[in-house]
Amino acid sequence: MDHIDQVLDLLNVARVAPDVFVGENPDTDLQRVFGGQVMGQALHAMYATMEEDRLAHSMKSYFVRPGTTSAPIQYTVARTRDGGSFSSRNVVASQGGQDIFVMSASFKVAEDGLEHATAAPAGVPEPAACPPLSTVLGALSPRTAEVWEREWASLDTRYIRGTEDAGGEDPRLQIWFRAVGEMPEDPRLHQMVLAYASDLTLLAVSTLAHPEAFGSPRLQMATIDHSMWFHRPIRADRWVLYDQVSPDANNALGFSMGSLFAHDGTLGAHAVQEGLIRMADARPRNGLV
Repeated sequence: MDHIDQVLDLLNVARVAPDVFVGENPDTDLQRVFGGQVMGQALHAMYATMEEDRLAHSMKSYFVRPGTTSAPIQYTVARTRDGGSFSSRNVVASQGGQDIFVMSASFKVAEDGLEHATAAPAGVPEPAACPPLSTVLGALSPRTAEVWEREWASLDTRYIRGTEDAGGEDPRLQIWFRAVGEMPEDPRLHQMVLAYASDLTLLAVSTLAHPEAFGSPRLQMATIDHSMWFHRPIRADRWVLYDQVSPDANNALGFSMGSLFAHDGTLGAHAVQEGLIRMADARPRNGLV
């Protein structure tokens, strides 16, 4: 199976009732479900209840329990509203009778309006001049690099620069990524893959200003919430610049923001995430996340 077929199959869901869908997990050594997978599958389930003339412009999600890779995930969609221009949906993902994830999203028809956009960062080297991200991770944590190459081979991910080049600014990470292979034109599929990819590195940016390396077994990390705003359609199978920054970390939480630009500089989306970042020896006595 081609890489692009793998990621599209991963984000696919099967309808088992009018507004209930099931998503399968990949063949993986990971014990927890990857958050980007759940977001992509949830968005797919919502689109299955939506008129084709509407695209998501915002989605906000919470990961309330860790999901297991040993069982399918059920997505139950609530059709909150369908108006003349906007539609709203809520989805609850569950496993074994327990909710693991909730997401709300808003969709709208395309129309003309005011137009401006932040420019893409200047001076970014071309993807061909940038090393694979797994190579850079290997210098920090060979285990993390091995997992990356095995689990996310469907995305070609290149390292541009990180905090060491930020000149005293907030912790920063810039990468290029693209789905490996040719995707259909459907912009809904590209949004699903962008949501999937947006979760790869965003939380890790909050660790870059600190001595403990990302991937260290002493770090407990988990996404708590993840929001996205889709501004313009961009293709996930062409190079996407992901410019990420972490303005704050405290209370065992890291907060990061990312801008996603097409290779030609078109601003496609923003992602914002907060997640748990806890040292292993700082775990609360009651053992709760």
